[in-house]
Amino acid sequence: MKFKKFSFKKFFALIIIICAGVYAFVNHPDTQKKVLYPFPYRAEIEKYSRNYKVDSFLAVSVMKVESNFHDNACSGSGAVGLMQLMPETAGWIAYCLNEKIPTLEEMHECDRNIKYGIWYLAELEEEFFGNDILALAAYNAGRGNVQHWIQENDWDKDFSDIDAIPYSETRNYVKRVLQCREKYSELYGAGIGYKLVQLGELRFASLKFLY
Repeated sequence: MKFKKFSFKKFFALIIIICAGVYAFVNHPDTQKKVLYPFPYRAEIEKYSRNYKVDSFLAVSVMKVESNFHDNACSGSGAVGLMQLMPETAGWIAYCLNEKIPTLEEMHECDRNIKYGIWYLAELEEEFFGNDILALAAYNAGRGNVQHWIQENDWDKDFSDIDAIPYSETRNYVKRVLQCREKYSELYGAGIGYKLVQLGELRFASLKFLY
């Protein structure tokens, strides 16, 4: 009996050691970067984030949640590509940028999809006073719905109650993107993100003088 009791203790200790090792491995920054929070298309994301004054960590988080970095992704509603753009939205963006309206195949092109997605994210940030929660809600549920919620519930530009968003899918989407941004900022450093956020704040501050 003593031998069995001793063996069980050794076995239990081994399990604890293995679990601790797995936990340490999974939570190591290098592991999280490679497995859980990779940063593909980083050059393109940072390029268009600089151009359109968007936090690059927010942009990569939108991409991760939208398509998990699969350029051939296509949703049931018809959204396509890395940033999951609807064809009509992509056509409108192309028009605003004075570009040819892309075909469905062209919408899957990584550079174009990233460019359009980040431009649209910047447009929503501008429309909703730099409020990330409202901009992300609009990216997921449509700007018309968010404008309706603002008017119906008297939300202001400082809105922060994610749980007040009527659509459960949109609530979860916003939470996931913001959680991802926190991890990307933690893993890849705050330098780039901080500069872009400051540029964004200056952008929105300057817009106030136009109205």
